[in-house]
Amino acid sequence: MTVLVTGGAGYIGCHMVYALVEAGERVVVIDDLSTGFAAAVPTGVPLVVGDAGDEVLVSRTIAEHGVESVIHFAGSVVVPDSMRDPLGYYRNNTMTTRSLLNAAIKCGVDRFIFSSTAAVYGNPDQVPVPESAPTRPLSPYGSSKLMTEIMLHDVAMAHGMNYVVLRYFNVAGADPHARIGLATVGATHLLKIAVEAATGQRAKIDVYGTDYPTPDGSCIRDFIHVSDLAQAHCAALSHLRDGGKSVTLNCGYGRGYSVLETIEAVRSVSGRNFAVQYAARRPGDIMTMVADTRRIRSVLDWTPQYDDLATIATHALAWEEKLSRERLDVRHAVPA
Repeated sequence: MTVLVTGGAGYIGCHMVYALVEAGERVVVIDDLSTGFAAAVPTGVPLVVGDAGDEVLVSRTIAEHGVESVIHFAGSVVVPDSMRDPLGYYRNNTMTTRSLLNAAIKCGVDRFIFSSTAAVYGNPDQVPVPESAPTRPLSPYGSSKLMTEIMLHDVAMAHGMNYVVLRYFNVAGADPHARIGLATVGATHLLKIAVEAATGQRAKIDVYGTDYPTPDGSCIRDFIHVSDLAQAHCAALSHLRDGGKSVTLNCGYGRGYSVLETIEAVRSVSGRNFAVQYAARRPGDIMTMVADTRRIRSVLDWTPQYDDLATIATHALAWEEKLSRERLDVRHAVPA
């Protein structure tokens, strides 16, 4: 039995692949490498370079590798970009998943784990936010993911597929052994930007909005370590294999940190100061987003290992310092 991981060369996807391999699973990856890196895929794991929405490619991959479960990460994830290019997000997220599901159903795959987002909630009426909260996304990114959730529910009802939807809160950090991490140039993740500033790769970090009705005026987020998130997917896969019912689950720790607190955490673990510039709020940004985690803790056999902002920042910093050294080595190796 093989697990197909779409987007398995990307940030979260490659951590997922490592976790599956370490658990003794057979894995195959489909990734178009538009934001992922072939080098992030563990040695020995087949990498099919192509579009997860290519039904012919997906069907062939499922047949050749004996795929019995799909974990779907491939897609676009930047909220401000989705405001500028909504049709691109509906294509990359919703339409791609429609084609992927069609291929999976035709090939008899009946287990599907979907990478969704807390952005489906918009500004929630209550915090921590439960899975039963109204879904009112503020961005095309959130809407594209919500559309996919609805489509997955309908497909499962019609074809007997079982699924787990995991609504991510703010994913951060890197592999504790610094083997892999977020390597995308121009990434918009707060902790990534902060450690880039701490390592001198950015002159400053921009904070969008300091006039929110929060304790320090900045937005509040529930950060989850990327390795804990990968283990949540492993637990979701076990849930489905054991005959568990389809379910939608929040993926967070249930505690919030403000943007300014997060910046201070990076300053603390790095021992370095860096400039912060304050700017106006951005369209599509959510003020406070903290997960109600009671359901995931009751449904899945999952216990977070890195539920600590300083630990998350430390792992992100170690990975960024490794990247910086590697880039410096490459520059020194190029003849003048």
